[in-house]
Amino acid sequence: MFDIYIERHAKVHKRTWADDERRFKYHMTSFKRRLLSEIHRNDIITWHAKIGKSRGIYAANHALAIMRVVYNKAIEWDFFEGINPCTGVKKFRETSRDRFLQPDEMQTFFDALEQLAEPTTRDFFLMCLFTGARKSNVLAMRWDEINLNRREWRIPMTKNGTSQVLPLIDPAIALLKERRTSTASDWVFPSKLNNTGHLVEPKGSWDSLRKATGMKDLRMHDLRRSLGSWQARTGASLVVIGKTLNHQSPQSTQVYARLDNDPVRQAMETAVSAMKKAARAG
Repeated sequence: MFDIYIERHAKVHKRTWADDERRFKYHMTSFKRRLLSEIHRNDIITWHAKIGKSRGIYAANHALAIMRVVYNKAIEWDFFEGINPCTGVKKFRETSRDRFLQPDEMQTFFDALEQLAEPTTRDFFLMCLFTGARKSNVLAMRWDEINLNRREWRIPMTKNGTSQVLPLIDPAIALLKERRTSTASDWVFPSKLNNTGHLVEPKGSWDSLRKATGMKDLRMHDLRRSLGSWQARTGASLVVIGKTLNHQSPQSTQVYARLDNDPVRQAMETAVSAMKKAARAG
């Protein structure tokens, strides 16, 4: 049923369908050989709680949402005549995160990055920090999207359903030039471990990084938040931060469209320079 859901619905309607496949692999394989009619509400409650305890409430809630829609589609497509076992199962209460790398953490973070055994994942984490782009976009970064002369990265499709031209700052340019000399792949972060051809989910390296730094609460998405937060700390306006992170709202979309990339790049340069200064000071 999950395979049918992926082919009929997720691949057709969701740009992030590969995330659903990964969540199935990580969290839902215990149900793999069970009939739809064999899974009951209490099974879902127990399973949801177990994920929440082992992987966190956000992972548990994402998995529950996928399970719910798979059953909804099974009912809609006449594969299942019962009641969705996810009905009435409450998601864990989530709070908005404000976690980002603090000044006294920068040196520890950069030192731990240098100790990572795999340079591809090290460079990936740095690129997330230097660009503030979403993880999925950085993972799928291609060389034909990058113009080193104009110092720009054109992301063909973002979460907002639009493309984005993102300025590239000096540390990002240096990283890309170094990687370009060592890979002939179309992908900036290639990988032979999966059929996409590029890095998919470097959870092992991230867990090693968190262990080495002692920052157990730090998530990959917090690297994106860190750039925006450091821009704010160094005086960038909310408009510039919104342009950097490709945030959109009905009130501010036109302002973003008119904003030139030069002040965005300057704000990003200032933010990353401040990060490195904090690391040296530490």
